[in-house]
Amino acid sequence: MQVTINGEARDLATSVSIAALLDSLGIDSRKVAVEHNREIVPRSRLDDVAVADGDRLEVVHFIGGGDDGPHDTPFVIAGRTFTSRLLVGTGKYKDFEETARAIEASGAEIVTVAVRRVNVSDPSKPMLVDYVDPKRYTYLPNTAGCYTADEAVRTLRLAREAGGWSLVKLEVLGDQKSLYPNMAETFVAAEALIRDGFEVMVYCSDDPIAARRLEDMGCVAIMPLGSLIGSGLGIVNPHTIRLIKENVRVPVLVDAGVGTASDAAVAMELGCDGVLMNTAIAQARYPVRMAGAMRLAVEAGRQAYLAGRMPRRAVADPSSPLIGLVG
Repeated sequence: MQVTINGEARDLATSVSIAALLDSLGIDSRKVAVEHNREIVPRSRLDDVAVADGDRLEVVHFIGGGDDGPHDTPFVIAGRTFTSRLLVGTGKYKDFEETARAIEASGAEIVTVAVRRVNVSDPSKPMLVDYVDPKRYTYLPNTAGCYTADEAVRTLRLAREAGGWSLVKLEVLGDQKSLYPNMAETFVAAEALIRDGFEVMVYCSDDPIAARRLEDMGCVAIMPLGSLIGSGLGIVNPHTIRLIKENVRVPVLVDAGVGTASDAAVAMELGCDGVLMNTAIAQARYPVRMAGAMRLAVEAGRQAYLAGRMPRRAVADPSSPLIGLVG
């Protein structure tokens, strides 16, 4: 006798039950559904229904697939390993208490700190260190507000004297309107600081050639702007950010321009090692809640990058394979 199973003709020596037929094929009847001559056979009756000559059977199951992809690599800057890939600033909050709560919610381990003159007329006024413990967080002194290499170098030398920090963030600005990096002065400052024993993380334009030069000089991390500082415009030129990531070996972190969680996720999906932000959290309506959102966005973006996004297509592509359709 001959039967058809999933569109394929098979010869049988004698009539058998559907359960026996499945068993002879090595199919676990508990994991499939069976249609016999276009009638679904309940699993409880597979032993009772016999297969006759000319019968047609459809045997189906659920399919899936895929693997977990590569394991993540540690986030290492200047030989130091961190868990969080989100770095946050400490400015623009309404008070130090809100600053501390937002940092806690963000999960950040590195916080940028500006160097400013002590209020000598009121030396008892609260300071950041009273709320954000430098023993718990890695302080990253920066040169916000510096417009020349000389100003930046002086500022970071003072920062090292104040707290002993050698890991620093260098930024030399071009003008007050755009706060765009002055790359000529940045190169000069980076060279002087590296020669002076600093480990320099550097804010720069989204220029792959400049990024490579900074790496060759000895900078420990490259931090191209996503868009203008404090603008919230997001990642305006993802292609050059990706080029920078592909062209340098040290960590690449998007710095400046992030406005909301989706911007942070985009930065991480491009393959960046981390994101630094301040205004997006501090100037949100609810900064502590936004800090938590940014934490999740950075984690999600990193996982999406490791997973490898699907290719973009101009036409539809069915989610389920067409092979094995019920005929």
